[in-house]
Amino acid sequence: MSVTINDVARLSGVSKRTVSRVINRSPAVGEATREKVLKVIEEVNFSPDKQARGLASSRSYLLGLIYDNPDALYIDEVQRGALSVCSALGYELVVHPCHSKSPDFIEDCLSFIARSKLDGVIILPPVSENKALAAAIREANCAYVRLASVDLDDHDNIVVSDEREAMKAMADHLVELGHTDIGFISGPRRYRSSMERMEGFLAELESCNVTLPPERIIEGKNSYESGITCAHQLLGTTDSANANNSASKRPTAIVANNDEMAAGVLRVASDLAIKVPEELSVAGFDDNILASRIIPSLTTIKRPVSNMARLAVQKLINKSQSADSEKITLDELVKPHLVKRESTDKK
Repeated sequence: MSVTINDVARLSGVSKRTVSRVINRSPAVGEATREKVLKVIEEVNFSPDKQARGLASSRSYLLGLIYDNPDALYIDEVQRGALSVCSALGYELVVHPCHSKSPDFIEDCLSFIARSKLDGVIILPPVSENKALAAAIREANCAYVRLASVDLDDHDNIVVSDEREAMKAMADHLVELGHTDIGFISGPRRYRSSMERMEGFLAELESCNVTLPPERIIEGKNSYESGITCAHQLLGTTDSANANNSASKRPTAIVANNDEMAAGVLRVASDLAIKVPEELSVAGFDDNILASRIIPSLTTIKRPVSNMARLAVQKLINKSQSADSEKITLDELVKPHLVKRESTDKK
């Protein structure tokens, strides 16, 4: 015969409601009571039925993840971070890739939320930058948290990665190594994250008396393939590049908006027999799983993606419990940091 929540309540000497609060990680329960109930749960091997929990509390214990991002490594890291909290707190994660350029993409996202009966959704960049989507989800009375590079919303609804400040550290690193002729491959400039990174990097260079001419700044698409295309332009190996561009006129360093494009730059350097970092320093942004494994290993900015996802889930769960208890204040700002590896060196 299976153990029920009533059994746990009786053995713990508390009410059924208190046991439910312990299971749902409510902060309204005192630490001593929590430990007593958890000890009984462990001793009798009690496993709460998620469907029954949902019926009892009007929650589905389902959280959604909405994204339109071609970087599979980024998505994987977000999911791992989110699932680490979901699993511990008895929630499930439902993912929904969308097409942000589709004319009905907002309706598609709302349909996903409604049919899945979600308790809340995490919205990833660049979709998280869409004000109309956030407003529509708010109107639908669904909790949400946006991951972004700037403060776009109320603190309860956002987790911000301070990417502008992080790129200042990258600029300082290259200047300290003696680089003044630097190429920069931005992400799509319609994205706030791309502009935050580029503007932070260029502003810090200017404070160090280093100015990049327009031909040294090229817009990429955040993909490996576009990294290759942009690298050829910067290194003077395309028809559109300056025909007189020689090895002496190549930039001594190239920084890409993400690690995917930086990997494309490394590929082009290898194809052209340009030694990295002896002849060309290369750097990226994200610190995805490949950054430390490619040769040479990539200097980059580590964005704490897993931590951001974990914080987003905690915020959503905190919102769902706010009717039962006082909300816990959670930080919304995380700070990426510079990771120095083999791909950058002195000029």
